[in-house]
Amino acid sequence: MSQGPRRPRGGATTIEDVARAVGVSRQTVSNALNAPHRVRPDTLERVTAAIERLGYRPDQSARSLRTGARRTLGYLAPTDDPFDPNPLMAGFLEALVDAAGAEGYRVLLFRPPPGTADPRPTIDEVVAARQVDGLVLADVLHDDPRVGHVAAAGIPFAAFGRIGEGGPRHWVDIENGAAMAEVVRHLAERGHRRIGFAGPPAGLPWMAARREGFRAEAVRQGLEVSEPVAPAAVGEIRALLRGPDRPTAVAAGSDLLALDVYEAIRAEGLVVGRDVAVVGFYDTPICRHLHPALTSVRLPLRAIASALVRLLLAQLRGEPQPEAGLLLPTELVVRDSSR
Repeated sequence: MSQGPRRPRGGATTIEDVARAVGVSRQTVSNALNAPHRVRPDTLERVTAAIERLGYRPDQSARSLRTGARRTLGYLAPTDDPFDPNPLMAGFLEALVDAAGAEGYRVLLFRPPPGTADPRPTIDEVVAARQVDGLVLADVLHDDPRVGHVAAAGIPFAAFGRIGEGGPRHWVDIENGAAMAEVVRHLAERGHRRIGFAGPPAGLPWMAARREGFRAEAVRQGLEVSEPVAPAAVGEIRALLRGPDRPTAVAAGSDLLALDVYEAIRAEGLVVGRDVAVVGFYDTPICRHLHPALTSVRLPLRAIASALVRLLLAQLRGEPQPEAGLLLPTELVVRDSSR
């Protein structure tokens, strides 16, 4: 019984090999790959089967020369310590690579040379070299100079982080205030009436939004609020816990800050989860390994990455742009530190 056309010997399968195997023109195979709506369904099925059977892989470099598209998205990677990497952004990068790959794109990581504070010249070099079709920016601040630079240059981009009023709308972020409000409700439901917030000075917009959401929801719940003197380090948290009206629960602006809270609680002879409940933010892997395991706010990293890729590809395709940025909800993962 015939098995159909086999893989040609002596080299990689070409588009001409597929066309001969099916008995169609080279253009028909090209249409099947790039414009399948132009090919009759029965022919498309035969061409697709032959491509799979023969192991044909389109030459992406040749396609790039014809179309000008690299099918590569540039990611301006935040500066990090390889011996102490940021687990949240490592997870985001993993999600971004998967989201881009699902659309047939790769991700090129780049950053300025060590010791260089301004990333804009490096961005210009990558774009001028036609290495990428567009950019993904992360840790975006209000009035971020990177945003203004790429927007003025007409470079397609999507940002992880809210862009300020009047800026481009292709950004994705989480609802920081709403996430912290959920933390407050969680603590109130468990009977806590005196709660504290541990966070750095309000220089980062996402941390400021968390603090604001915490305070606003505490007022709605009728709770007493206390905060350590900034910065929220172990010494300041210990001082907070020594007071006569010490909080019975502390919400931290990040999981790393929650570690400081754990240390301060134990240094005061108290027990985490029994004497003082603790909640973190980001739900990094360390949360599951602490004792007790840390309740934390989980970010929808895969949904964020997918939304960023969709926003960026919509620009590349000339599709209508959104009228507003996209805010995605978070999930509170409850563990023993706040039960």
